Amino acid sequence: MEAAGVPAKELRLHLVTWNVGTASPPPDVSGLLQLNSVGPTMDMYIIGLQEVNSSITNFLSDLAFDDPWSIFFMTVLSPLGYIKLSSVRMQGLLLLIFVKQVHLPFIRDIQTQYTRTGLYGYWGNKGGVSISMSLFGHPVCLVNCHLPAHMENTEQRLDDFETILEMRFDGENIPSPLDHEVLFWFGDLNFRIADYGIHFVRESIQNRRFSLLWEKDQLNMAKKNESFLKEFKEGPLLFKPTYKFDLDSDVYDTSEKKRKPAWTDRILWKVKNSSEVESKEGEFPAEENLISVTLNNYTSHMSYGISDHKPVTGTFVLEMKPLLSDPLVVLNPEGEWSADHDVVVRYSTVSEFPSSSWDWIGLFQVTFRHVNDYVTYAWVEDDEIAFNANSRQVYMSASEIPQTGGEFLLCYYSNNFQSIVGISEPFQIQPLQTRKDQTEGFSSWLQKPDNPELDSDSEQRKGT
Repeated sequence: MEAAGVPAKELRLHLVTWNVGTASPPPDVSGLLQLNSVGPTMDMYIIGLQEVNSSITNFLSDLAFDDPWSIFFMTVLSPLGYIKLSSVRMQGLLLLIFVKQVHLPFIRDIQTQYTRTGLYGYWGNKGGVSISMSLFGHPVCLVNCHLPAHMENTEQRLDDFETILEMRFDGENIPSPLDHEVLFWFGDLNFRIADYGIHFVRESIQNRRFSLLWEKDQLNMAKKNESFLKEFKEGPLLFKPTYKFDLDSDVYDTSEKKRKPAWTDRILWKVKNSSEVESKEGEFPAEENLISVTLNNYTSHMSYGISDHKPVTGTFVLEMKPLLSDPLVVLNPEGEWSADHDVVVRYSTVSEFPSSSWDWIGLFQVTFRHVNDYVTYAWVEDDEIAFNANSRQVYMSASEIPQTGGEFLLCYYSNNFQSIVGISEPFQIQPLQTRKDQTEGFSSWLQKPDNPELDSDSEQRKGT
């Protein structure tokens, strides 16, 4: 796919939905995340969990600190170069997004929202959590849901999902999930297999005659009748129903209740057609397909037995014409960095960049986990020491620089965009006292009469 001479960009997304039944993370998720698969690595991981332990003690603790599942996935993915871009939690519902570092400057306008539907909207045991973002200029929305259980509650599930689709984000251009170009809908949707008895269902599963059950799947039936569902797509259900299993086994419910198996855990998506996408001045016409979604793999993972649900994953390729090609901010470390002296960051912005007094530049280890995982930071206004027409400089105190040195990078965080909009190449910080001639340090550098960076603009600012 190519538009107006701009080459298309492909992003590989891996979505996970899993009702974890209040359990702790398993020892290994390599298979779940396809970490050992042959081929290109993923650009983004989207992980939607339901029934995360939401006891009052745990929930209050998780509000102040990252919950165990977030910490677990960060521990797995950060050494591989993925950053936790955003997360949102509503009691047992948790949605996490991890992305490759290289894409960070092109993901903006990140917003989170949630909708309670349990107990008429007063309790968050059921409902939806959502993250909205601009991905290379394209609005994308992710909705993780936990809908009402039991065979007879089909209409309530549909009503609740319509309510969730009406959740409002703060942005004027993309106020609701349906206003995005791409919408992913996933979770424990709790739709069941109607009419057929448990023996017929289990026999069909045993013989892998899944097609006999598709026509009585409540979600498939609803998609034929409900107008708001007709444009949602789903891959074929070529895997066994993912509910309900005995713990630590692949045996369906042997308890007295003997719940009928069902495909409760699902991943669907919707792409706006070209007539729905408004073209703006200077952008490509709306009739061109600027983004497409291709499903590469849709499956369950039977080896995980921590709950009575099996996790389901979908691997997608988003092919798009990027509407953003350059980062808003370019930044670099100035000179050699060590803890022997104060250090300087140089950065430049595009002309239309809406900076804020709350913007900051953070120093991060190369394998940092999320935006708050900085070693130290500098305010772009309060810590500024020089500027000219092309660039600005801020300093960081030597006392905040890691004495052991190592490999680091710099990130510019924009308060207006609520995201990282610039990231430097990795660079080395020298360990403390590795060079005697660094004793003159930062002050000597500032006093050089021929320093071209301290031009008349910065001298004038110093005098004000």
